[in-house]
Amino acid sequence: MKLKQLTITFLTFCVAVFSGTKAAQAASFSVIADGLNNAGGLSFGSDGSLYVTEAGIGGNGACVPPPSGQGDSLCYGTSGAVTKVENGKTKRVLTGLPSLALPDGTGAAGPRDIQFDATGKPYILVGYAANPTFRDRNLGKTDLGKIIAPNLSTNSWTNVADLANYELANNPDGSDLSSNPLGFLIDGNNLVAVDAGANDLLSVKTDGRNLQAIAVFPQDILTNPVFPPADTPSNEPAQVPSSSETPRSLPIQSVPSSVAKGPDGAYYVSQFTGFPFPEGGAKIYRVDSNGTTVYADGFTQLTDLAFDTAGNLYALQYANQSAWKGNLDGSVIKIAADGTRTTILSGNGLESPSALTIGPDSAIYITNRGDRPGQGQVLKIENTKSIPEPTSALGILTFGALSLNWVQKNKRKPQQKVLSNKSFQLMPEPQKDSHFY
Repeated sequence: MKLKQLTITFLTFCVAVFSGTKAAQAASFSVIADGLNNAGGLSFGSDGSLYVTEAGIGGNGACVPPPSGQGDSLCYGTSGAVTKVENGKTKRVLTGLPSLALPDGTGAAGPRDIQFDATGKPYILVGYAANPTFRDRNLGKTDLGKIIAPNLSTNSWTNVADLANYELANNPDGSDLSSNPLGFLIDGNNLVAVDAGANDLLSVKTDGRNLQAIAVFPQDILTNPVFPPADTPSNEPAQVPSSSETPRSLPIQSVPSSVAKGPDGAYYVSQFTGFPFPEGGAKIYRVDSNGTTVYADGFTQLTDLAFDTAGNLYALQYANQSAWKGNLDGSVIKIAADGTRTTILSGNGLESPSALTIGPDSAIYITNRGDRPGQGQVLKIENTKSIPEPTSALGILTFGALSLNWVQKNKRKPQQKVLSNKSFQLMPEPQKDSHFY
């Protein structure tokens, strides 16, 4: 995804909608951390504690233009952090990390993910969300757009690899220059990361050698795109065409958002998609030595993936409808090896989630409200009872017939009107394309 910034929101519609089904929302969760600033990736350390990154709120330092060259500038600060969650208590164990954000602290780029190697050594991926041409020129020496190795005991770190500079020097997808590393994993002596701005999958040795792109994700052609109304508030009004100018087809950036290693040894990459964030338009790619294929599709705005020990793949949806509609409800979807999909949780407090991990206790841990300064949470899903979603046409038709029968039985019952007391704040948004969530 080559970035263009957009002020819009993110919403609710689980993957079941795309297949014509509706899943039960039976999972329960507890909030084990709160008050985080633009919470990102999370991982368990060798000490058994959970560590979560905070992209921060930027600061009053120098600024860089947003990727499209329009809208508010992104300004620098050192408000990024890593927080440790242990025994119901939180403590920032690494502070002063670089952060870039809009004036109100939203749209933050900074620490986006943390992983520990087999020896317990931590690595942190730091986002950037802008044209790398401006990073060193405008901001000076900074570790935005890099992988770093921190020392949590001394509140210090060293640079391992400069992913933003790789985009500047190579631009593997040939599109506009942009870099926004969002997620990574450790595979032996390799760090494997997705750059959502550059639309590629990168690999580098843990000592910083052999930084290279191992996959590039193509643009999608969106047919009959659905756009927000022309008067929708936005930092990028030019991206919302008038009704007379609405195109019948539109190329959109892929926007890879995370990577997980499967039990088959392949890498699985989630797709967020670019504006206007088509519902059902996000895919999960499979990358191996033979190339890149689509493993699963029909999702909306995916932000993270994780495998459990049984080989089930969990996909996290930032929002279940196109982001600009204003509803931030997200979903956790389990994909079994046979392709069966099960919605573990949809809405019910799950809002704009940014990352998930499977704990040593087999529970699912999620960073919730990951697009908000001061409101980020870590959730622990404790009950994963749910209803499988049919993946075949026959299953969809059967479910549809059952639903029609239910409607006929209940159409004379009085309908209950449900009002929401939640208010939603418009958020800055992705496209090569944007920093998102």
